[in-house]
Amino acid sequence: MGLPLELERIVAHEDQEMGPHQEETELVDLGTGSGKREVKIGAGMTAPIREELTALLRDYQDIFAWSYQDMPSLSSDIVHHGLPLNPECPPVK
Repeated sequence: MGLPLELERIVAHEDQEMGPHQEETELVDLGTGSGKREVKIGAGMTAPIREELTALLRDYQDIFAWSYQDMPSLSSDIVHHGLPLNPECPPVK
C-alpha cells in the first residue's frame, strides 16, 4: 500500500534543494546633495508601487544606519567581521 498522492507530493517537495530567493533589484539613491545613500529595491514591482516605496524610504531615511558612526552605542564586541581561513590553504589572489 503506497502513500496518499498529497503526502507523496509533500515528501518530493521536501527533498528538493532550496536555493536563495533571487529577484532582480535596482539601486535607489536616497541621498541628497553629494552624499550617496543607496538601497536596493525589487525591480518587479509596478511603477506606482515603486514610487510610493521610494517616497516612503526617503521620508524615513533618518532611521537607517548608513555608517558605523550612526551607531555610537553599538559595541565592537558585538559587531565583528572575520574570515575563518584554513592556514593550510593560502588565499587565492
